[in-house]
Formats: sequence, structure tokens, C-alpha cells
Amino acid sequence: MTESPRSPQAALAVLIILHLLMLVTLLAGVAPHPPAQIPLFGMAPFFAATVSALAAAMLIGPLESRTGRGLTVLAILLSLVSFGPHKVVDPAFPLIWPAVVTAWGAVGCLVLTLFQTRRGREGS
Repeated sequence: MTESPRSPQAALAVLIILHLLMLVTLLAGVAPHPPAQIPLFGMAPFFAATVSALAAAMLIGPLESRTGRGLTVLAILLSLVSFGPHKVVDPAFPLIWPAVVTAWGAVGCLVLTLFQTRRGREGS
């Protein structure tokens, strides 16, 4: 089974949509929604930073250059703050699991593609 060369862009798009919809639920107050703030920062600015990193990685090309790969890694790390494995112990997990599992799939696709790309560059 061959992977589409656009799989990384599709994974970034999935994460952008998930973050934007979580921001909308926060602003609209529709449950379940993330808290407005956590001890480290407000969630709306964090979502904005995450979506910005995701969009930049998509526009530059997640695998096209060192900058693109760096932005992809940054986007993955920021996305895991919102949808990481710690969400399994979140009391809202029974309500939010579809978004969390979808994000895990997108992050997994990106990580796998980054490792395959790195291995291909080292082998040549």
C-alpha cells in the first residue's frame, strides 16, 4: 500500500480543522469545550498559535525543507498539548474521544512521514 504524497498536508488539514472547531466550541460555550484558560496561558491564543504553525507547515511544505520539517515538528508538539495521550485521563474523554483519536491518527501520519523522509535522506 503506497502512501499519497499529499498525506502530510491532509494530516495538517485535519489538525487545523480540529483546532478551529475546538476554538469555536470554546467561544460559543458549547459543551464539551476546552477551558478558557489554564495556569500557563489562555486557550484562544494557544489555539491561534497552533493553527498558525500548522498552516505555515502546510504552506511551506511539511517535508520540503528544514524549515518545513521544523514547523511540522512544532505543529505536532503544539497539537499534542491539546490532543495528547494525557486526554485519556480527562474526565471529558468519553465525550471528546473522536477528536482525540482523530488527532492521534493525524499526528501519527506526520511522525511516520517525517521518519521515512529522514531515513530516505540518510540513505541517499
